[in-house]
Amino acid sequence: MTESRLDIDLDFSYTDESGAVTNGRATAAGTEVTVSLDRLAPLAGAGLPPLEEIRPLADLLARKGVSVTVAGPDGNIVSLGKVDAPASQRLVTRSPHIKLGNLGSLLPLLRQGRRRPRGVPLLPPSTPLPLVPTVQRKIVRRITTTHYARGGGRPRLIFVQDAATWTGQIPREVALPEDVTTIGSGPGSDIQLEGLEALHAEIRHDGQDEYVLVPHGPVSGSVSRTGPSVLRTGARIQMGQWCLAFFREEFADHGRPYGGRSGGELAYERPQLDPRTGTMERDSSEGVR
Repeated sequence: MTESRLDIDLDFSYTDESGAVTNGRATAAGTEVTVSLDRLAPLAGAGLPPLEEIRPLADLLARKGVSVTVAGPDGNIVSLGKVDAPASQRLVTRSPHIKLGNLGSLLPLLRQGRRRPRGVPLLPPSTPLPLVPTVQRKIVRRITTTHYARGGGRPRLIFVQDAATWTGQIPREVALPEDVTTIGSGPGSDIQLEGLEALHAEIRHDGQDEYVLVPHGPVSGSVSRTGPSVLRTGARIQMGQWCLAFFREEFADHGRPYGGRSGGELAYERPQLDPRTGTMERDSSEGVR
């Protein structure tokens, strides 16, 4: 890198077509140059140059070991060359040699830069030739699981009401905890419902992050009447006079492994590795009707 030294103390002025005068001063004592303007109208009128034109200049100044700062009445606008630009600005400018100033100085220029010149037609750019396909073919996608964080998606039971019994109130809703939720008429049940057996059913949160209904008394609806059922959003559980529906947000309701079916209804889905437990999970269509 070539070291340079600059000694500058220069006052200048600029008169635009309307007769307005802009005064400025350029100073330097070593390798840091500062150009100060008392108004930003000339810069705003000319518009902001594209970054593609600024980056080569900034790189050249950095190689010379020189920094140039342009300042307005509200503070620094931009610094080029040998500067310490923060990482957040480098993502925007794509250069370590461009440091943006404060927002108060940049905002008038940004607003002016967004204005379109009068008489410019709003036409789309021409299509590049030759025409080439823009869709990549034969994409190999890695199969991933449909799992979300354990217990996510706000799993819950909602008491279903029909038009004849609905009173206009929001239906009762019960959140399902991490382990086991018991349903029955007994005093120890988590959800106590009159007319049911003391322990009528359980909803267990298993190791595969599934919520499984285990009946102890008569159940019907969209679940198995004789054995455990993996609950999916919208599943209905009828127990005596009570009808409950299971809900879980779609992003956490696993559905079938790999997010779909390979052979239609009742097809066997091969087990997949659960990344959280390191174990192979079963076909999640088991127990579902």
